[in-house]
Amino acid sequence: MLRLNLVREPYWLDLGLGVSVQVEPLTTALMVAARSDPAMRGLPEGANDDEIAVIFGKTLAERAILDWEGVGDAEGNPTPVTPEGITALLDIWPIFEKFQMNYVASGLEIELEKNASAPSQTGSGAGAKATARPAKARARTARKP
Repeated sequence: MLRLNLVREPYWLDLGLGVSVQVEPLTTALMVAARSDPAMRGLPEGANDDEIAVIFGKTLAERAILDWEGVGDAEGNPTPVTPEGITALLDIWPIFEKFQMNYVASGLEIELEKNASAPSQTGSGAGAKATARPAKARARTARKP
């Protein structure tokens, strides 16, 4: 069953290493905007899945992250959220992984839920048409001119 979250308010997401980010709910509009971003359109022909995932994750994060805690500059002073800061934050592998798993993947799981096939009514063979013919019938039809 698909559970609808009708509350469209930002929420906090723990990314580990003392970092939390406040994010917009992952909506269709946010996904479409990230997919249409010039960074995604500028990917080289033949880019592999990993390259695409990194660019898409960072592009989505730039749109989704509203605030953060536990992020500071080189001297340890809290720093404001900026596109460059988000990119630098997601360059830290454990942070990127947590963002992918806890934010991006949750949206993709919903995509998979809605695209799933309905179960067969009375089993896996219900409604299936027989396409195979017995060997003797194939041999008789093959001999006819």
